[in-house]
Amino acid sequence: MSAEETSASTWRKRTLSENMPTPSENMLFGMGNPLLDISAVVDKDFLDKFGLKPNDQILAEDKHKALFEEIVKRNKVEYHAGGSTQNSVKIAQWMIQEPHKVATFFGCIGADHFGKILKKKAEEAHVDAHYYEQSEEPTGTCAACITGDNRSLVANLAAANCYKKEKHLDLDSNWELVKKAKVYYIAGFFLTVSPESIIKVAKHASDNNKIFCMNLSAPFISQFFKEPLMKVMPYVDILFGNETEAATFASVLGFETDDIAEIAKRTQELPKENPDRRRVVVFTQGKDDTVATVGEKVTMFPVLDIDQNDIVDTNGAGDAFVGGFLSALVQEHALEECIRAGHYAAHVIIRRVGCTFPEKPEYH
Repeated sequence: MSAEETSASTWRKRTLSENMPTPSENMLFGMGNPLLDISAVVDKDFLDKFGLKPNDQILAEDKHKALFEEIVKRNKVEYHAGGSTQNSVKIAQWMIQEPHKVATFFGCIGADHFGKILKKKAEEAHVDAHYYEQSEEPTGTCAACITGDNRSLVANLAAANCYKKEKHLDLDSNWELVKKAKVYYIAGFFLTVSPESIIKVAKHASDNNKIFCMNLSAPFISQFFKEPLMKVMPYVDILFGNETEAATFASVLGFETDDIAEIAKRTQELPKENPDRRRVVVFTQGKDDTVATVGEKVTMFPVLDIDQNDIVDTNGAGDAFVGGFLSALVQEHALEECIRAGHYAAHVIIRRVGCTFPEKPEYH
């Protein structure tokens, strides 16, 4: 590259970055199931006892009730503020650093001790959390049972299940916060709680040409919550998922292919409300390339190399990828840059226990 070309390219980059909006308070909106994560390293016997698979995520049933007490009794546990969407907005805020409270978060907790811990954790993460508090159900918890570099998640939604649109989202002061946002993110898990809340936010985004993002979240969402999922899909501008979720989604919709790139393309072409924004589909595949639709094409983005011995815990890697992605998205960076930020955040998270991070990102 000649000196002239180099300076032209530098100028182009600089001009682009000078025109990038700086993040402001409440620019990113997330709504989901706030859970207190309880993570511990367990053995295979523990998984077998509760009928768990090494790398899965399920909702707790009656047979899992004893699991939460037992994991605390038998193991050294760590507590973290969790829940898929809350993790992602927390990571986005961490990547952005300043100003604080770029991300707003809505969800339901119990008026109890765990609820207090969650509020404190959200505050420490500089997220502007506005919880709907009720006293019928305790604050939700999620046991992360770690074996090697696999993790089995068992979520007891409890209070998270009690979110009420008319008692929280519809309140003028809360809806004003929704209106302030430019980018919206809701994980598919929330379809099990309040699909009507998701639709209200998604329609607002679509009507105002803002960006609405969603996640397939887990195979059971496509399998058992297909109807609410497909009602929201026309409003989805960016859809995230991993290879397993993508394959299940394709099978439920009768795509008759297990080729991830083909599934991404077919998903992009599903009906869409706002024609001004072409749907972007992003599927991560663990250590393999991330697959994303870029305009007409499907492109592969290699992830950052990591020594398998450095992987401490893949819990939260997907949430971290989305968080990194969103941090670049609210600053209107190109798709490639959003994916690069996502890969960086996931790379940091898998080298630590749970969805935790150092004080500052080393990302440029």
